[in-house]
Amino acid sequence: MNEFVGNWAHIAEFVKDWGYVAVFLGSMIEGESVIFIAGFFAHEGYLSLPKIIVVSFTGTLFADQALYFVGRHYGKSFIDRFPSFRPRADRAFNLLKQYDNIFILSFRFIYGIRIISPVIIGASGVSVKRFMLLNLIAAVIWSVGSCVAAYFFAHLVLEYLHLFPKVILGLVLLGGGIWYEKQKWRNRQQSEKKE
Repeated sequence: MNEFVGNWAHIAEFVKDWGYVAVFLGSMIEGESVIFIAGFFAHEGYLSLPKIIVVSFTGTLFADQALYFVGRHYGKSFIDRFPSFRPRADRAFNLLKQYDNIFILSFRFIYGIRIISPVIIGASGVSVKRFMLLNLIAAVIWSVGSCVAAYFFAHLVLEYLHLFPKVILGLVLLGGGIWYEKQKWRNRQQSEKKE
């Protein structure tokens, strides 16, 4: 037990020293897992919720703006250099063509194309001013939404942690009951066919 407490103290110290750096770097990529872990640590008092919101906002805004300019200046040659990006790039381009502003506001929430999307948006000729405005709005929505959701998810988990074994047992019993009834029904169907 003392060893666990000692290890937790080291982890907590590491989080206090490097947590905001991890949030910044995580928010630059598809970093919801980093944000959710940061939300847990904010709930426990090791990080500040307002600070992780500001840091994640800054990271996602910076990364997507930089990728937009990569697309604007190198567009097609950038995609051609990395052929493995082609299917995701095509998907992002089709979504941009179909949904326009809605896509620019929501690409952060679409798994698998988040990083390539700003490159495609830049390459497609969307103006700097338009992208900056929509990117700013989307970054606020993503950072506030993700960080607050993570914080309250941590609260929910910790508040009701004692119920998890009962919930799991209930799900196992329910699943077992459904399986048993299904087997009984199959056996009855097979015996009716034999008659």
